[in-house]
Amino acid sequence: MDETQTQQAESSNDTAYADIYSEDGSIRADYLDRIDRFIEEEDVEALAEAVAPLHESELGDLIETLEAGSRRQLVLLLGDRFDFSALTEVDEGIRLDIIDALPNDQIAVAGQALDSDDAVYILEDLGEEDQAEILAKLPFTERIRLRRSLDYPEESAGRRMQTEFVAVPPYWSVGQTIDYLRDSEDLPDSFAQIFVIDPTFHLVGAVDLDRLLRTPRPVKVEEIMHETRHAIPAEMDQEEAAQIFEQYDLLSAAVVDENERLVGGLTIDDVVDVIQEEAEEDLKRLGGVGDEELSDSVLETTKSRFTWLLINLATAVMASFVIGLFDATISQMVALAVLMPIVASMGGNAGTQTMTVAVRALATRELSIYNAARIIRRELTVGFINGIVFAIVMGVVASLWFGDFALGCVIATAMVINMVCAALAGIFIPLMLDRFGADPAIASSVFVTTVTDIVGFFAFLGLAAWWFSI
Repeated sequence: MDETQTQQAESSNDTAYADIYSEDGSIRADYLDRIDRFIEEEDVEALAEAVAPLHESELGDLIETLEAGSRRQLVLLLGDRFDFSALTEVDEGIRLDIIDALPNDQIAVAGQALDSDDAVYILEDLGEEDQAEILAKLPFTERIRLRRSLDYPEESAGRRMQTEFVAVPPYWSVGQTIDYLRDSEDLPDSFAQIFVIDPTFHLVGAVDLDRLLRTPRPVKVEEIMHETRHAIPAEMDQEEAAQIFEQYDLLSAAVVDENERLVGGLTIDDVVDVIQEEAEEDLKRLGGVGDEELSDSVLETTKSRFTWLLINLATAVMASFVIGLFDATISQMVALAVLMPIVASMGGNAGTQTMTVAVRALATRELSIYNAARIIRRELTVGFINGIVFAIVMGVVASLWFGDFALGCVIATAMVINMVCAALAGIFIPLMLDRFGADPAIASSVFVTTVTDIVGFFAFLGLAAWWFSI
């Protein structure tokens, strides 16, 4: 393709993108209307032409934007022309809804065109009977590969790996290897490494593709290979595997079984998905919404949020009980009722800040027993400094607001106490939960909020009761 043809192709792609997406990155309303019209009229050719320019991720965006009935109909109408890899880009609920509407024969045919990791991603959500029926329709070699991946635990490296990889013996020359790559049809679509194995399929090394292409043909592979120091066990949790990629800046890595035999490879595109999923999961758990997705029904969303709201109600009752202990003091001075939410709110926000940093650091293994003491000292100091600053500000405001210097001193002291306790709770609670095997992302927020509310109310009202009783 010459320069003019290349420019024409790029211009055509830009035009197609502009016809589909608006400037803010959302799908254009007129494009959606066209898709809906083609689906309603069952105009298969027009529908196929309209979605042809879409990347699999963009097709996933389109599917998520359509109504449930239109999603299923789009896939059914396109048939063999539908890119099933787009189903790896949508919410689990939407994916299951579409797959349930398809015959297993169609899924089996589509699965043969997918990379093994994408096929596993789709099959793992199905029931065992459907899995068995679909696998039975696949060629023997592909069936064995997918079955092996499905046998590994959920969210493990074995579930994420590609079973298509390039492996050669160490005694091959560079020329033999290059000829093999040119002639073989059973290769992954893209790869950055060639693995080196012995006759028993044990991993002995790897060769980067750029090194291979720069080496003269007569040179043996064993002379240019390097040891694979970062081979990933198939049983390893996918989050730990992602951390290895991040730490060592890997583009790909070998996956080995319990006997150190090569069974697959992990690539950076899969790891990016893992990092995004894990970060999203932690964020949702901090908010108490579990594995909720935008495609969930009202009932499913209500159920997923109910438990933590119930726990929050219990902790709120505990905080109210503390307030009830000082009802006589509050009745004597209404200003206390006006000011006490400020103390609790500031402590809650400070605690949440510390907790968020701690939970994420625990998830990425940046916070451990070796540096915990230093981090605790840092957070304690930050809490104390912020407490002093906001104590001065709020003390002045309260004194001017209610014309009572003593009240300003009380809220200032309570502010310092609660900010320091909030910092300690924000770091200690995630550490303790992690130490006892609980997920800090799930439970930390409830306990931190409870501590800051109770400490804040007790400190402010207790100091007020003591001060004004003198």
